[in-house]
Amino acid sequence: MTHAQSTRAAADAADAGTGALHDDALTVSADGLPAWLEPVARAARTVQARQLSRFLPPESGAGRQSAVLVLFGEGERGPELLLMERSGSLRSHPGQPSFPGGSLDPEDGDHTTTGPLRAALREAEEETGLDPGGVQLFGVLPRLYIPVSGFVVTPVLGWWRTPSPVGVVDPAETARVFTAPVADLTDPANRATAVHPSGHQGPAFLVESALVWGFTAGVIDRIVHFAGWERPWDRTRQVPLDWRA
Repeated sequence: MTHAQSTRAAADAADAGTGALHDDALTVSADGLPAWLEPVARAARTVQARQLSRFLPPESGAGRQSAVLVLFGEGERGPELLLMERSGSLRSHPGQPSFPGGSLDPEDGDHTTTGPLRAALREAEEETGLDPGGVQLFGVLPRLYIPVSGFVVTPVLGWWRTPSPVGVVDPAETARVFTAPVADLTDPANRATAVHPSGHQGPAFLVESALVWGFTAGVIDRIVHFAGWERPWDRTRQVPLDWRA
């Protein structure tokens, strides 16, 4: 059964606080990962920020600290990745797929130590109803920068060791929660280059009736590449974005 289960169950879990975070949930360990996920863990230990993006955090230390949870699970079609789609009514990036995540709160702690780990799990629980207790954190990628928003983002890698129900918790923020099979993300037929009206171009994935682009697609693209999962694809295939993107 896929991880994307009922919205009601996810909302109930979030309301009940069943995934309350404890310090022992913030341990980062690659022990016991499935064999197919080991290339991602190896890449996370050695990859440099400039290998992931040309947009790096300002040397001045400016920027809003945030974190996202890059959560791998195993569903009906094998390895998969948890994603969510922003509500179409939002002013910023309506309808855009993304990883669960958000800004660090003061109670999350130091952004140079465990703060991003706690924030990634907390935000994922708040947005999808995920039970953090079923997640094994196995790696942390270098911090990256999103110039348009000023966010400094730490991608936190997780293995969905014990699946829990997930779904939309707040419809005003999230349109849907879904999983994308890794087989679809690596299929050349589902890959393209997204072109923004500003002229910016970047990788895109057409999966699960969604166009994944921007920061999220960039991180997926680099993970697929450095894990050795990438297959040759047509980089001249373009998908235009509109000004609301």
